[in-house]
Amino acid sequence: MTKLEICCYGIDCAVTAQRAGADRVELCSAPREGGLTPLAGMLQAALRELTIPVHPIIRPRGGDFCYSRLEFDIMKSDIAQIREWGFPGIVVGVLDEDAHIDVPRMQQIMQLCDGLAVTFHRAFDLCHSPRRALEVLTDLGVARILTSGQQQSAETGIALLRELNQLSTGPIIMAGAGVRLSNLQKFLDCGLQEVHSSASRAIASPMRYRKAGVSMCAEAETDEFSRSCVDGDVIEAMKSMMQMNVNRVA
Repeated sequence: MTKLEICCYGIDCAVTAQRAGADRVELCSAPREGGLTPLAGMLQAALRELTIPVHPIIRPRGGDFCYSRLEFDIMKSDIAQIREWGFPGIVVGVLDEDAHIDVPRMQQIMQLCDGLAVTFHRAFDLCHSPRRALEVLTDLGVARILTSGQQQSAETGIALLRELNQLSTGPIIMAGAGVRLSNLQKFLDCGLQEVHSSASRAIASPMRYRKAGVSMCAEAETDEFSRSCVDGDVIEAMKSMMQMNVNRVA
């Protein structure tokens, strides 16, 4: 049966995902940056509260995936700490200046991750040659590749996702970016083993007093009194569709 990984930007979302039947959580902070390394407090809460696998993302900043020496040192330090704390895997990705997999740095990461499952994240979608990148990541021994098929959404990139899934002799090809209940069947029909979704909905702040005209974000129009949270009902519906797909194939 296809596995469902849920991207969670907080511990409450992760608990909701587990309760609703998610198979694994990718734990992140900073949703507006596309996901950054979670803070220590969130990681420790995940260890206390969750029993399903939790894979923290290792990403020191937003933007591209070509890192300075100091940024890479931070990443290695975070990986060492996460391994020491007992997490079963991480989500990471490093590219060089020419948008190829940065093999020397990924080799260092794989050595640090000895025993951990490594997901190469959507840095894959910015790399120069996806087929060559798949070969490199196979040789490196990564467990899976999170990708939209090098398109803005996985639904648009479904042709490449199907091809990569057929070509891969090692990493699991996990579709991510815009995977939702309404298009899930398309990914199941491709034979993908895993999908990645935020399964989210917007919720309003509980605050009664709301200061107008002040934003904590550089984008002045940002609504500080609304945020996205994992929707347990959507996760349950997605898992139900996956089970129905198994029964249909059988």
